[in-house]
Amino acid sequence: MRSMLFLPTLLMLFLPALLMLFNTETFGAQQPPSDELEAILLPPGWFMEHQQELGLTDEQKTFIKTELRQAQGRFMEWQWQLQDEMEKMVELVKQDRVDESQTLAHLDKILNLEREIKRTQIALFIKIKNSLSSEQQAKIREIRSRPSPRERNKPSPREQ
Repeated sequence: MRSMLFLPTLLMLFLPALLMLFNTETFGAQQPPSDELEAILLPPGWFMEHQQELGLTDEQKTFIKTELRQAQGRFMEWQWQLQDEMEKMVELVKQDRVDESQTLAHLDKILNLEREIKRTQIALFIKIKNSLSSEQQAKIREIRSRPSPRERNKPSPREQ
């Protein structure tokens, strides 16, 4: 009887953490950089927002839009697959007796999907960056070194 009560408690603790870990809606959200690589990577939308300032040519714009469109199709498919696999994972963990090898094998499927998503994100950034001239890349560094509007409007420690 005690183990019957333990399982719902375990599920309540485990599932939200697992769902947060694999939430693909947040992969595009901008968050403060946590390491050097994240500080260098730019979301594709950034290039669209700064196209005038960067002086993107029509050819570069077309290239970026084409690459982005192709990647978005894959991201959408992976998001559906990931959601499907997460639902299956929930069902596996809900069982009275969880089959460890089956559940871990399923976790590997989920992690492989996550890996493919991250790999495609990095590849997209590389393709876009490599399509830019040295001058445009220098302009990116200049733009990124400026404080963001949010940082400019943030009260100083003395004002708080």
